Amino acid sequence: MRHRDRVPEEQDVRSAGPEGPAHRLVLLRHAKSAWPDGVPDHDRPLGPRGLRDAPEAGRLLARTVGAPDLVLCSPARRTRQTWDLAAAELDRVPRLRHDPRLYAADAQDLLDVVREVPSEVGTLLLVGHNPGMEELALLLAGAAVGDALERVRTKFPTSAVAVLSLRGPWPDLGRGTALLTDVAVPRGQPGPAR
Repeated sequence: MRHRDRVPEEQDVRSAGPEGPAHRLVLLRHAKSAWPDGVPDHDRPLGPRGLRDAPEAGRLLARTVGAPDLVLCSPARRTRQTWDLAAAELDRVPRLRHDPRLYAADAQDLLDVVREVPSEVGTLLLVGHNPGMEELALLLAGAAVGDALERVRTKFPTSAVAVLSLRGPWPDLGRGTALLTDVAVPRGQPGPAR
């Protein structure tokens, strides 16, 4: 994520304070999928670009967020593949739960899932689909660092990662209660032409 989008230390909402410890919610939209004929939407695999971008998303997470405490992933094939490739780039394997409620979920559905997360989970990663992921970031962000909010409003493409910080327990998460600290769109490099 770009250096200029980092939260200055005095504004860093990730540290504990009078309102209690902060939590981080990381949103990862699945990598670019293929559209094979006759394959139901739920079973669509990653395409060539998605197979390159998903590991790059994992490298970005490793550099900027680290391994989350819990991953909630849509059971769709493209989201599972995205997470498998991204997770291989982390220094440890976090707890993973495939949650069918994340497939085709809107922002409110996603928020309902997040509100159920136990308080001991400090960093939660959702791996899901648009438009729900973009809508959730926009719903929760009461403020943003740099131009992060405008970048989400413009486009939240495949492999996009958004990081939100919030204070208090997960059940209190709601409209405008988080700080959007980072947005990035990791892209892997194409291999040599054959």
